[in-house]
Amino acid sequence: MKTLEELKYSKTHEWVRFTSETECEVGLSDYAQNELGDLVFVNLPQAGDEAVKGETICDVESVKAVSDVYAPVSGTITEVNEELLDSPEKINEDPYGTWIFRLEDVTGAEDLLDADAYAKHCEEEEH
Repeated sequence: MKTLEELKYSKTHEWVRFTSETECEVGLSDYAQNELGDLVFVNLPQAGDEAVKGETICDVESVKAVSDVYAPVSGTITEVNEELLDSPEKINEDPYGTWIFRLEDVTGAEDLLDADAYAKHCEEEEH
């Protein structure tokens, strides 16, 4: 499993890349995509939707199961990655280069984990 130092992570395995103080991109961590297996469908949220930290914002379907994607922070969705509708496997191929949605007016980021804390969280989850 790899983590990137410049990202923040949620305990539900989403990553957050801040593009400004109040805007970010959200995707699934390498750990998450590895646990899920090959993704075959991404059910995207809609631009304009409100993301509420800790609540389900969309879901992904793998060959194993359907899994919820949780909002790691609160905010308003400004854009969704429509490439994923035709190519959900991009998340498996490049989890940190493939965002699912972008948010503005972001709040609730104070308890996101840094890369080291997230790696430790994943290790604990495996035991």
